[in-house]
Order: sequence, then structure tokens, then C-alpha cells
Amino acid sequence: MENQKIDSVPLLDLKAQLSDLRDEIVQAVTEVVDSTQYIMGPKVLSLEKAIADYSGVTHAIGVSSGTDALLLSLMALDVQPGDCVITTDFSFFATAGVIARLNARPVFVDIDPVTFNLDPEQLEKVLNTMSSEEKKRVKAIIVVHLYGQCADMSSIVSIAERYQIPVIEDAAQAIGAEYMMGAEKKRTGNLGTMGCFSFFPSKNLGGIGDAGMVVTNDAQLADQLRLKRVHGAKSEYCHEVIGGNFRIDPIQAAVLEVKLPHLDSWHHGRQQNAELYTALFEQKGLSQIIPPQPVYQDQGLSNYHIYNQYMIRAPRRDELQKFLTQNQVAARVYYPIAFHRLECFQSLGYAADAFPESEKASNEVLALPIYPELTDAMQEYVVEKIAEFYQ
Repeated sequence: MENQKIDSVPLLDLKAQLSDLRDEIVQAVTEVVDSTQYIMGPKVLSLEKAIADYSGVTHAIGVSSGTDALLLSLMALDVQPGDCVITTDFSFFATAGVIARLNARPVFVDIDPVTFNLDPEQLEKVLNTMSSEEKKRVKAIIVVHLYGQCADMSSIVSIAERYQIPVIEDAAQAIGAEYMMGAEKKRTGNLGTMGCFSFFPSKNLGGIGDAGMVVTNDAQLADQLRLKRVHGAKSEYCHEVIGGNFRIDPIQAAVLEVKLPHLDSWHHGRQQNAELYTALFEQKGLSQIIPPQPVYQDQGLSNYHIYNQYMIRAPRRDELQKFLTQNQVAARVYYPIAFHRLECFQSLGYAADAFPESEKASNEVLALPIYPELTDAMQEYVVEKIAEFYQ
């Protein structure tokens, strides 16, 4: 171990990131304050262009949060009460919550046990069990690139195209993650019909509050997104459609544009930390710990997995988490309850055992600290404590 005494290991240390960028961030925020342009304006337009360029798309629309990015995407597709939207059974609540918020019906699909992402085979099965009338009501598929690794988009998009269903990428945890779509390397947001990002402070690219973005290559959808972002009005008081107040703040845009040039190096730092964890588990003989599997690592991609979370599977997960907490190691469960088990979705009528892989994941997953500034000594301490627990 490095010659460094470790007293605690936080799940995330934003101060470590801020120390290098504080002056630049303060200057960018001050420029917004002094401009008195507090709604929309040049900072928003500049960030939108930067994110579009980074993601390889033609349109980017800044919004108020990752949740609102998903909600606005469904609104742009004119999802109505009684429509269906297919999505994973295992994700952050917003993925399914935005569907129900529009009085549409979430249709859940089980996950792949290796990537934790929506399983294309299960997606096909769900669609095959629907009647022709039910299929007509399916307005979208929301695919989540969970924890920072892309879902099997070639298979999913192929299925969606066959059924003529738009695909929304929930890339809240995966901005910049890459995937080989055929022979072409693409980034999240450029793999489906629309892509949704979250800039919540804990994300790899995080603001200093809530913010989000929708990206697309579809000009007509981009027009709808921009229109519905501002209450459906092209000009003041002239409301063509029902929208909402989903604008991104220029202060958030200014901060995010300062951070964006550093994003790929932060991704790389997380990848290095992930590799060290995996090596340390092997050294300690912790075969009961299943580390995350970067399934695209050998495809020549730089951002094959961006590790928004480093998610292990662990036996006696809850006991391990408690033990780590007692030893000043922060570890968190993302997510302890699969959607079909939540009280608010009981009216959908799913059996408790309808999604076995989602259920298994919810009982086994545990996130370890993975942020770029994590030291080797801190990681070694985390693994030592895990080894101590399983002795």
C-alpha cells in the first residue's frame, strides 16, 4: 500500500475536482451574473453546440434535468394517456416515472445479467406476446445505458426498426460512452432516435445543480423539443402546443462548458481505477465478488465503459455495505428495488417473480467509490476491508 494513512473513503469527492477548475468556474459564473442574461442566451447555445459536437449529433437541446430530458422526449413523440412505452425493469426511477407521469403504461423488460442493461431477447419476447392492437399503442422504447456502459444497441435498434418504434436512449449515466454500430464507432445519444443526458452533480459531467440535455439527428423532433421546452410557444403568448418550462440555466451551461474538455480524461481515470479494483480482487482471492464486465473493451473503443458507477455483485450485500460503512468506506446500492416491485406500479399487475434478473441484481449490486481522483491507497483500503469482511 502507498505510504498513506486512510481514515475514510467517500463515494464521491467533488472538492477534488473543483480544486483544479474553481477559478475558471467562478469566472464563467461571474460572466453570467454580470451579463444579466439569466434565461437561455449565448451560454446555453454554446453548450448545446459543444455537446452536439462531442456526441456526434446535429441537434442538442438543453433542459432543466435528466428527468425532464426523458419527459420532454416522450412529449416530443406525442405520447398520450393509454399509450405504452417499453423500458427496463432496473434503473433509476425517472426512467419509468416519466412514462407514468404522462398517464402512459410502462411495459417492463428484464435485464442482461452481465451488463445490467435491457436484454434484447427479452424485448423481443415482450413484443411477441402483445396483440396487434397493443403493438400499435407502443410509442417508444427507452433504453438505459446503465452505470456507464452501452446497451446492445445493434440488436435493440434492429428490433425497434422492425416494429417501427422510436428508441430513446437514457444516457444519464453514460455521456461519451462508445459503441460499435456496425463498422462505425458512435457515442451515446447518436445510437437511437433521441438521447437524454443528466448533468446532476454526481455524474461524470456534472453541473452545480440540476441540468440535462436531449440530443438527436432528427430536425423535426428537435423543433418539437425546442418548442415544448418553452411552454409550446414560438413567440411570447402564442402557444401552439402544450409544453412545459424545461429550460437549462445559463449558469449550469457555463459551468458544464468549462468541464466538458476534461470529460474524456475523467473517463480514463475511472477506467484505470476500475482496472485496479479488478486486479486487487484477484490478488486477494475474492472470487465471490463479481466486478463489472466491460463487454466492449476489446473493440478498439476509448470509452468502452465510463464507470459512472463501479458496480460489483456481492453475496450478503447488505451486511457488506453495513461493514464498509462502519469502516468509513462509502458504498451505495443502485438500485435496491426493481420497478415491478414498487408500490406505485402495482396496478400494472406484474407477478413478483416476473423479472428474475432484475430481482437478482437488486439484491446483489453495490457501488464502490470510483471517481477519478481516488488514490491507489484508498482503493487498496476498500479492497482490504472487503477481504476482511469475507474472512
